[in-house]
Amino acid sequence: MINDIHTKKDSKKVLLNVNELTKGFGSGRNRLEVLKGINLEMNDGELVALMGPSGCGKSTLLNIIGGILHADGGSISLDKFSYGTESPSKVVDVRRKGVGWIFQDFHLIDRLSALDNVIFALELAGIPSKEAHFKAEEALIKVNLQDRMDFIPDQLSGGQQQRVAIARAIAGDRPLLLADEPTGNLDVKSGEEIMDLFKELCKEGVSILMVTHDPMLASKADRMLLLKDGLTAASDIRSAWGTDSGVEEE
Repeated sequence: MINDIHTKKDSKKVLLNVNELTKGFGSGRNRLEVLKGINLEMNDGELVALMGPSGCGKSTLLNIIGGILHADGGSISLDKFSYGTESPSKVVDVRRKGVGWIFQDFHLIDRLSALDNVIFALELAGIPSKEAHFKAEEALIKVNLQDRMDFIPDQLSGGQQQRVAIARAIAGDRPLLLADEPTGNLDVKSGEEIMDLFKELCKEGVSILMVTHDPMLASKADRMLLLKDGLTAASDIRSAWGTDSGVEEE
């Protein structure tokens, strides 16, 4: 089976390279091999949708790429970072400077304004307060929340709260965003608006790896990957719906 079929654009450079990544849980007869040799590449400014059955390892893969879980084998190259099997304590810079996270649940601090939520995350990453304030304002303008900076989460719609979370993720100038079901708690219109925002961010050079269960949203990405039986393969809208294998074999 070909793990990942991709088309490189001459004008783009490879940002992320995942090579023969493996991960299992448990031991002995209870051992479960979740990832069995993942290979994938992403270019600068690319939006890739990752789909697959529940429990197939999509979040595990994102957690390893994001530096919060170590792999059993294989390697990852992300921009200037090389890691994979190292413990999370040894790849702190990946989390601070390499990867931004967007979740289904927005994970905003209720008592802080939109602006302060972004500033707080930047300060935790070691950015001085004055610079954090500037970067936070800049990020909120990028996600079209310039008139909502002083609003707390309860005063914002679900789509607006997710935009704050996106602003928090992009404010640190991280080259890769990992989005785990980013539209899962949103209505259809808000979900489509988030996808449009993702595409705009990609035009500016940000790369986004997005896990989603929604084939229609996934079809808006530059590429779709299917994670199944511990491997990834190029996919299309038919296979995402389960009407065609969509996976090439050899």
